[in-house]
Amino acid sequence: MTWIDRAERRFGHLAIPHLIRIIVGFNVLVFVLYKLDPHFLRVLSLDPAAVMRGEVWRLVTYVFIPSIGSPLFDMVTVFFYIWFLWWLGDGLENVMGSFRVNLFYFLGMIGTTVAAFFTGANFATTMVNSSLLFAFAHFCPDEVIYIMALIPAKVKWLAWFTGILLVYNFVTQGWDYRLALVVALANYFLFFGRDVIQAAAHRRGVQTRRSRFEAERRPESEAMHHCTVCGRTELQAPELEFRVAKDGQEYCLEHLPKAPPPAAT
Repeated sequence: MTWIDRAERRFGHLAIPHLIRIIVGFNVLVFVLYKLDPHFLRVLSLDPAAVMRGEVWRLVTYVFIPSIGSPLFDMVTVFFYIWFLWWLGDGLENVMGSFRVNLFYFLGMIGTTVAAFFTGANFATTMVNSSLLFAFAHFCPDEVIYIMALIPAKVKWLAWFTGILLVYNFVTQGWDYRLALVVALANYFLFFGRDVIQAAAHRRGVQTRRSRFEAERRPESEAMHHCTVCGRTELQAPELEFRVAKDGQEYCLEHLPKAPPPAAT
């Protein structure tokens, strides 16, 4: 039994059903308030200095800020952002259950918050939502989603693309981003790190066995069967059939030693 199983048995009754749907609902509300007053987002963002001054609501409200994008296309961006988040949440709840989705998301929030306090970098929901995508891809890698309702793409492709971007930023950004990324994605490694390691070890083992088999495989030019009497092989006469006699030698059927007749009684 893993630590997650033990936690679910003890605290499973505290899970919030459809947590991601609730977060999506607040995202919609925040976007409407943003359209009324663009400065409203400043009150909700994760600002460690403001939190230390007593604005503790920021520890939660930053996840309610949607990915808005440019003002010209903000309605379209938010629509697809909210739809995608809703879709991920429902999919994860179907395969993980409410408690595990709660635990996974809250651990991601804690990681993001800790990273913001220690590094001063605020990447807010970007990394939290990336961890949701990685988790969904872990369970349903071949699920197809239509980007902009037109372009089909498998979830694992989106996860790989997102992962490549994060790795690129990890390499090109400073240590504040690197530390933030590691801490913020700790929830994914806590949940799936063991599976990832085992899968990698399995692939490595399969590759090792395949390489050994290829190295030891008999060359196609080398015969497998050889008649002790006539010396012919299946390469020289593909129509021949071969048998191993009681003396341990291999013969074609034409020269296979005949069994002696049974003794008279």
